[in-house]
Amino acid sequence: MSRHLSVIIPAYNEENKIKETLGIIYNYLSRQNYSWEAIVVSDGGTDRTVEIVSEFISNKPEFNLIANTRNHGKGFVVRQGMLQAQGDFRLFTDADNSTSIEQIEKFWPYFSESYAIVIGSIEVEGAVISEHAQWYRRLLGHYSKYLIRVVAGLWDIRDTQRGFKCFTAKAAEDIFSRAIIDRWGFDIEVLALAKKMKYKIKEVPMIWNNPSESKVRLSSYFSTLGDLLKIRWRLLTNKYKL
Repeated sequence: MSRHLSVIIPAYNEENKIKETLGIIYNYLSRQNYSWEAIVVSDGGTDRTVEIVSEFISNKPEFNLIANTRNHGKGFVVRQGMLQAQGDFRLFTDADNSTSIEQIEKFWPYFSESYAIVIGSIEVEGAVISEHAQWYRRLLGHYSKYLIRVVAGLWDIRDTQRGFKCFTAKAAEDIFSRAIIDRWGFDIEVLALAKKMKYKIKEVPMIWNNPSESKVRLSSYFSTLGDLLKIRWRLLTNKYKL
């Protein structure tokens, strides 16, 4: 059954935050005058995330849960949710509520202007950042953005990594059906694919609260670098068959 908006929430060991985030999403979407669904995709965690989500959604038919039994990576579960979704527009957002759901309202005007993808950004004018990250994450994040933009051919996109991106149904199906990156580099891949496929992308400033307990570790940056090189190679050799 088609919906106006699908919200995909990837979740890995989010027992401390997930109920609050789902409550905020539910309260907001319940006040809107359009049809919607929300899909929580658990990435095979070891805590009580699945139990907490199951209890929360038990009387809320707009919610669905995909409970993976082993860990695959954020890219894998976002892809699962995007391809299962029924919405005309499909947003993925982080389970820690670092970008609040009502900011989707900033996106709608651009979809009316024929953009197929609208992404949240902390690098464009108007963004507001509450930063609690470790020093190495701030440093690596700053310099890695330039590397990503050069290597992936995304120079005109200043922030590829925010976990708040919305796609039309056609763009989501075209892009995520071709994507293969399962972990942190998936954002880069989907935007690189979108650009190659000539989809219009709009970057919109966000209010972003970066929690100190983020799951992005030092090793994640090196993993993303590896993914970036794979993406570049696959684009050069047309492995995506575009």
